[in-house]
Amino acid sequence: MGLTIGVDIGGTKIAAGVVDEEGTILETCKVPTPRATDELTEAIAAAIKAVGRGQEIEAVGIGAAGYVDEKRATVLFAPNIDWRHEPLKDKVEQRVGLPVVVENDANAAAWGEYRFGAGQGHSDVICITLGTGLGGGIIIGNKLRRGRFGVAAEFGHIRVVPDGLLCGCGSQGCWEQYASGRALVRYARQRAFATPENAEILLSMGDGTSEGIEGRHISEAARKGDPVAIDSFRELARWAGAGLADLASLFDPSAFIVGGGVSDEGELVLDPIRKSFRRWLVGNQWRPHAQVLAAQLGGKAGLVGAADLARQG
Repeated sequence: MGLTIGVDIGGTKIAAGVVDEEGTILETCKVPTPRATDELTEAIAAAIKAVGRGQEIEAVGIGAAGYVDEKRATVLFAPNIDWRHEPLKDKVEQRVGLPVVVENDANAAAWGEYRFGAGQGHSDVICITLGTGLGGGIIIGNKLRRGRFGVAAEFGHIRVVPDGLLCGCGSQGCWEQYASGRALVRYARQRAFATPENAEILLSMGDGTSEGIEGRHISEAARKGDPVAIDSFRELARWAGAGLADLASLFDPSAFIVGGGVSDEGELVLDPIRKSFRRWLVGNQWRPHAQVLAAQLGGKAGLVGAADLARQG
C-alpha cells in the first residue's frame, strides 16, 4: 500500500498528514477543533480532504483520545469529547470515500515510535506518554496488543495508591495522578509554598505565588538549577520508574519508550526514571534490564502511527 493519511485530534486543532511507507510526512494540514461535538466529524473530513487533494490516498487512520472498540470503528468513550459509542469510522468513510481505521491516540503514538522511532530493532516494547495525563501502548511480538475489547494499555488508571488522590476517571490513586505533567505542577506548587526560599528562580517566572507556577516554568527553572524544580522532576521520576518496574513484571519488554511533553526535558527526567526503575525492579541484580529510551518522533508520533496502522489494515 502506498500513501495513507494520519489524523491526530487535539484539543485545539486537528492535524492531518500524508505519510509514505517510510513514515515520512509529505504534507500536512491543520484545522481548528470545533467546540460543538456535532461539527467535529465534518472538521475531520475537511482536514482529510484538504491534505489528500491531488494525491493517491489508500486509507486513513484516526487517533482519538478514548476507548476504541475491538473493530477499530467506534469510540466507546472519550473523556474530553462528548463521544459515547460514536461510530466514527462509518461517519468519516461516508464523507471521504476512503477506508478508515480508528485507533486510541496513545496506541497510535506507540506504534509510530515502534515502527519509525526509538522502538526500531525491538520486537517487545512498552510505550508510556507523560503528558497532562499518562497513556501508553503495548507492542509484544511485533504486534500492537489492544486486548479483547480494544481498550488495553490504559496505564494511567492503574491504581498505585489505595484510596489515593481523586482522578478524573472517578477512581482514586491512579498512576497518572503521581506521574504526569499535572502531577509535576502539583509537586512544584506544594514545595514552593512550603519552602519559598528554595524556589526563588521558579517563583520569579510566574506571578510570584506558588499557584502561578506552570509546567513551562518548572522546566526552565530546573535548567537554571532551582532546587524545588529539580526535586519536583525527581518526585515525578520516582513514581514513573516504579510504575515501569511493575510493567516489566507484567510484560518483560526489551525497551520502554518514554514520550509526551514531560519527556522533552531529556536526561533531566529520564536519568532519574532509570534509577527509580532499577531500584524497584524485582530481582534487579539477577535479571536483564529493559532499556528506558526517549521517544524520537515527538508530537508527530500519533499522526505517523495512525497512518501506518491504516496501511496495515
